Amino acid sequence: MADHPYDTPFEHLLRELAPQVLGAVARRFRDFSSAEDAVQEAMIAAFTQWPQEGVLDNPRGWLIQVACRRMTDHVRREIARRERETAVAPEEESLPPTFEIEADMDPDDTLILLFTCCHPALTPSSAIALTLRAVGGLTTAEIANAFLVPEATMAQRISRAKQTIKASGVPFRLPSQQERPERLPAVLHVLYLIFSEGYASSVGSQLQRLDLAREAIRLTRNTKTLLPDNSEVAGLLALMLLTDARRAARTGPDEELIPLDKQDRALWDRAEISEGIELLTAALSKASVGLYQLQAATGHKSWLCMSC
Repeated sequence: MADHPYDTPFEHLLRELAPQVLGAVARRFRDFSSAEDAVQEAMIAAFTQWPQEGVLDNPRGWLIQVACRRMTDHVRREIARRERETAVAPEEESLPPTFEIEADMDPDDTLILLFTCCHPALTPSSAIALTLRAVGGLTTAEIANAFLVPEATMAQRISRAKQTIKASGVPFRLPSQQERPERLPAVLHVLYLIFSEGYASSVGSQLQRLDLAREAIRLTRNTKTLLPDNSEVAGLLALMLLTDARRAARTGPDEELIPLDKQDRALWDRAEISEGIELLTAALSKASVGLYQLQAATGHKSWLCMSC
């Protein structure tokens, strides 16, 4: 999707909904690249209409409907083009089924999108960049900044990644149990980066982007549901929760950073701390200790020292 050149009260909502809408449309039409273009057109339509008409009760359903209409138009054009070239089957036989506004609203679509973008046909860096774009909603400039490369270079990398996925013909579904281990490292890495960008934004005037941090936590929870016995998934979720628990106390009224030893601990989220400690304890009880478990444990140890 093209970068958002605007900053309005609707941008937060659109950024939050974009991956969910893309997941639903890509699953229906089995065309990631074209679905991304259609979703971008739907986002532009929302940006144009919502300020005057107001946000509907079901904004995600509205966006899915508009994007599906764009995709249907795209399919019709492709069919017409093929008929002109090869005189193949009539249009009615190739169009996707009709849809309802409430159709394709499965929240797991975003998780499928996450695993699809982390396809083994891509290099790790390309998979992470594409996923940050499609799932994290980061702009190309933000991703380029994270990778320390020019924006134009990153735009080309993301474009090639989309074409690689399209050429691979990968089905839009969760990977099988045999396929998951190969994709999981990239999935966890990109979730870590999405959360990090939300917790400490690398560009723009905002120090924190709560929408990104929350989406990273939500997707990591979903990944843990998919892989309940994986200790690294649990370790990453624990790391996010233990880090996010300090969010309300880490900045002052002017968004100035407050050192850990100066923070008001009454503002720490005790529910997140308890859940993070429980996850971490269970993960560390298993045989191997991975990177995310180690980071979570190190952070938790420093908390204990601060509390002494």
